[in-house]
Amino acid sequence: MRLVWANPALAAIEFELCREEGCARAPRDGLVRVDSNGHLHAHPTRRAAPAEWAWALAHGLLHLGFGHVPGANGERVQPDRFDLAARCVVVNRFLLTFPVGLTPEDLPASYPDGDEEQLAARWRRDGVPAAYEHCGTAAGAPDQLLVPWQGWPGQPVDWQIAFAHALTRTMSTAMDMAGGRRESMYGGPTRLRPWERALSWFVSSYPLLGGIAAGITVVADAELARAHGISVAAVDTEAAEIYINPLRQFDDEEWRFVLAHEMLHAALRHGDRTGGRDPYLFNIAADYVINGWLCEMEVGTMPEGLLHDPELKDLSAEEVYDRIAGDLRRMRRLGTLRGKGVGDILGGPLGPPRDYVDLDEFYRRGLGQGLDLHQQQERGYLPGGLVEEIRALSHPPLPWDARLARWFDEFVPRPEPLRTYARPSRRQAATPGIPRAGRYFPPQEIARCTFGVVLDTSGSMGHTLLGKALGAIASYAEARDVPAARVVFCDAAPHDAGYLPVTEIAGRVRVHGRGGTVLQPGIDLLQRADDFPPGAPVLVITDGWCDVLRVRREHAYLIPEGARLPFTAGGPVFRVR
Repeated sequence: MRLVWANPALAAIEFELCREEGCARAPRDGLVRVDSNGHLHAHPTRRAAPAEWAWALAHGLLHLGFGHVPGANGERVQPDRFDLAARCVVVNRFLLTFPVGLTPEDLPASYPDGDEEQLAARWRRDGVPAAYEHCGTAAGAPDQLLVPWQGWPGQPVDWQIAFAHALTRTMSTAMDMAGGRRESMYGGPTRLRPWERALSWFVSSYPLLGGIAAGITVVADAELARAHGISVAAVDTEAAEIYINPLRQFDDEEWRFVLAHEMLHAALRHGDRTGGRDPYLFNIAADYVINGWLCEMEVGTMPEGLLHDPELKDLSAEEVYDRIAGDLRRMRRLGTLRGKGVGDILGGPLGPPRDYVDLDEFYRRGLGQGLDLHQQQERGYLPGGLVEEIRALSHPPLPWDARLARWFDEFVPRPEPLRTYARPSRRQAATPGIPRAGRYFPPQEIARCTFGVVLDTSGSMGHTLLGKALGAIASYAEARDVPAARVVFCDAAPHDAGYLPVTEIAGRVRVHGRGGTVLQPGIDLLQRADDFPPGAPVLVITDGWCDVLRVRREHAYLIPEGARLPFTAGGPVFRVR
């Protein structure tokens, strides 16, 4: 019994042990039989090792916890041998990963997949395999007994709910031990600080952010917070660390709000979505959006002084940024959880350098699985904008070359051939008597099907970027029957290479200049050229160290990953990896 009680999940099930001489419900040859009143009837004289008794008692308790012998009033119909065998198999399979005591040597080492209903239905059709016929604790006799409720008056005990709650508490305790928030599994817990209790609440009670909370670290260091000017909290996405100021006095509900705020910053990748925007103002915009969501969801209590405006409801961070960017003087006086005039999304971890992994997949998977659990368990209201962003994150972003191909599809239309009998007919060898229409491309379609390339040839351009970009352009253009592209090299001055066949772009391009990077004259050259169609798009290839560009036609940019343009791009930006 001490071995069983040492397991917190099993100890939470309120059962009674019967070992009376002459008990009619005790097994004749086995060890234990369980009934639906929560009684474990043990053989009164059978001798076995303590670990064997512990396994048999755990087997009976799991029958209670799994709902195999539910309490009910009135006469009961006993389960047939197929149900009995299937339920014992499920319990024994669980005990292989949840060991209590010593598993008997005569039991199988593995068990089939499927729940009780699936196994019982399969065995009614095909018969019970001999290895699983007698897997219970009553030596071949039924070890589960359904009897009328004889406990205290009122509703019978729901053993399944009691076990589920106990199992949840056990797993939460194990997570606390793994995170260093608890010293012992069975002893008394160490005194948790308010932010630690808030983080534990997400793991055990809030599925949407539970997966993120389980893998994120809260760093509570007053000296670190003072040195880096962290008033309340800040987050580093790549390090999966939230830095808090432990000197701030908040209650548990306010700490829940603060931690949820920082976890959503990290999980929704607000630091990576800044693009060419002002990082601080985009941080402010994201704060408005996140705080609005958390207030709608009633996650904790928002501390005083945080940014919240009901008029910005249902707007994305990018839309809020566009609204607030016009009043820079007032916005610079606003503050985040880190403090006034600084953002709480850090560009790197604080403290000594360490090895970090790419956490994009971790955040995306954690939010996606948390959303599914949250909705399945009906755990509360979620704003539509938050659900939309999480669903968008669940689909990994397209690689740069695939998005470039889509841009070609949209703005560099592929000429469609026409079929006509006015051209020489074609005949197949299999059906030589059937003439078929010929195909040809109208001249006006070919004239429109081109594009311009403005290529940065300054000294800072790398050969890897040039090779990948020009190779992708050549392959996509050839696939769309583009006969030639207009290429302009730019460094200190533009060099017009004219129209180059797309199949020879990658091989014939030579970097001409190594001066400063001025791309606007190359753009102007294409926009003024009489032989360049007014509807043809322009693709600018640069490393980001260039002047501010103004392009008055459809255009896009190819830049290295990690680089930034010194202006807000008016067209799509493809980052070459």
